[in-house]
Amino acid sequence: MPGTEYFGAEEKKEVNEVLDSGCLFRYNHEHLRKGMWKALEMESEAKRFTGAKYAHAVSSGSTAVTTALAAAGIGYGDEVIVPPFTYLATIEAVIWMGAIPVFADIDETLCLSAEGIKKVLTPKTKGICLVHMCGGAADMDGIMKIVNEHNLTLVEDAGQALGAFYKGKSVGLFGVSGAFSFDFFKITTAGEGGLCITDSEEAYEIMHQVSDHGHSHLGDNRGMETHPIFGNNFRISELHAAIGKVQLQKVDKIRADKKANKEVLKDRLREVSGITFRKMDDPEGDSGTFLNFFLPTQAMAQRAMNQFAADGIGGFNYWYTNMYHFINQWDHIKNKDSAVKLPYHVLDCPQDYANLDLPNAQNVVGRLISLGIRGTWTSDELKEIGDKMVASLKKVVG
Repeated sequence: MPGTEYFGAEEKKEVNEVLDSGCLFRYNHEHLRKGMWKALEMESEAKRFTGAKYAHAVSSGSTAVTTALAAAGIGYGDEVIVPPFTYLATIEAVIWMGAIPVFADIDETLCLSAEGIKKVLTPKTKGICLVHMCGGAADMDGIMKIVNEHNLTLVEDAGQALGAFYKGKSVGLFGVSGAFSFDFFKITTAGEGGLCITDSEEAYEIMHQVSDHGHSHLGDNRGMETHPIFGNNFRISELHAAIGKVQLQKVDKIRADKKANKEVLKDRLREVSGITFRKMDDPEGDSGTFLNFFLPTQAMAQRAMNQFAADGIGGFNYWYTNMYHFINQWDHIKNKDSAVKLPYHVLDCPQDYANLDLPNAQNVVGRLISLGIRGTWTSDELKEIGDKMVASLKKVVG
């Protein structure tokens, strides 16, 4: 499990300090906390690692995306281009903000493509919610060209991509705002938690206010703070932030370990004819969290997954049939099934979600298999995994 592989005495020490103080709340209560501000310390570590001017920790990756959208001014009726391959939280955040999701095609980067974005642009397009999927960055040169040419607002959902860079720049810093997840499955985890980054002071001011009921966080009396804007409760607790802080202190090592182990298994996959790999314009910027490869056909990919199961090999993801990561299974989005009426129920939508034409996504995700990479595998374990993986795949592709 990413992140949890590296849990140790450091995380326990930080959590126990919070428990001993009795102050689990991230704001105020100076008389209890004994000088400890775990959320602030987590944010400082995030700024160190990403190079962002500002960082703000929140309760989840989902609330991080929502906060990032708010900080970028995305709201009611705005058309926002989104990918069909992402965790559902991306789409949920856009819809809950009152915006209209517009699905565009992807390419073998596993992310929105510049060509896909261009095909769905309309005069009403406000922005793009770009997802850096499966641990790596999108084609930022191509996408930023479109953003600049059309004066679009870019928000980056990097929930799966902490540790990914593009030509030396952290994902999340190309647009107005970026979002990361610290849930149980991520490269660094706090169990639950999220983080927003930005280089814009204006966006940061919205982030910390909108995620805490509009509090200005000025002064030392919480009940008497001003509330410049309307907000919600997306706060992270000091317990989660304590773990997140330590995980961010370890992320350089975690990333290096994962990248090294990924390269070993990638070299083994080259023994199998017909296997190709995810397109990466900046391989050095990879976070190393997933080994993403393609079979020649969708049918072969499905057979490969069946063969892995038959041979007792776990850890592989076939996103094409995943209920939460690919649009084919999102009937509730296509049918606009919701507990309450939302803006996209009553506003004009430029697409019929039940009849989308996204051929590249169907082809790419249909042929894609991803293997989650552990940084703590030993050389013997890597050899065993590689041997089994290659043997299984050769039964499928010859």
